[in-house]
Amino acid sequence: MAAVTNTFENVKAIVLSAHKCTTTGEKVNFYNSWAENYDQDVAVLDYRAPSLAANSINSYFSGDREEAVVLDVACGTGLVAKQMKRHGFGHFVGIDGSEAMLELARESGLYQDLKQSMLGEGPLPVQWGLFDVVVIVGALCVGNVPVGVVRELCKSTKPGGYICMTTRSNLENVEYKAALERELKQMEDDGLWTCVEVAEVEDWERALSEQEDGYISGAVYLYKKLQL
Repeated sequence: MAAVTNTFENVKAIVLSAHKCTTTGEKVNFYNSWAENYDQDVAVLDYRAPSLAANSINSYFSGDREEAVVLDVACGTGLVAKQMKRHGFGHFVGIDGSEAMLELARESGLYQDLKQSMLGEGPLPVQWGLFDVVVIVGALCVGNVPVGVVRELCKSTKPGGYICMTTRSNLENVEYKAALERELKQMEDDGLWTCVEVAEVEDWERALSEQEDGYISGAVYLYKKLQL
């Protein structure tokens, strides 16, 4: 049976309800229950982050895309892998905290391997230094994933590989974004990676909070791991 297309107001209510989830278990339950309608609901929000991240990687990656191994962190149902597939990438490993999301990612046929793991509650369940590209879209925001996770992303990447990250620039995420950018800069100062591109995007997705109208903005960060 086809899922009923949701209205913007309905999707807004669903997303705002996630803010009431404070424990890890509550967050996992929320995403498990949302998984079936997730793709169509974020389409209602005009959520552009997956395509923006894929476009950023596409602009700079010059290696063999069919051979490149991509780690898709907080992969959800596979929206980022779908976009990267259009740019010629073909080998994906996905990590997510929600088993229901992972099941949909599995059904997409895009991933060679999928792992269930809660970000920030231990190291990523992958081999260090293995991936040509590591990407995390949507998870780096207040109340979701701790800023320190970006160090795990860097460790997972091959020397010379790319790490692509996104975050929102809306009012409730201002402090998180500032902390994230401090960590990114500190890691650059520590000689771990170099900044390739930071793209501030105005029409990121439709605004959901009562304090904002129209569209909120967001940012895409692309870093290259240094040869140590």
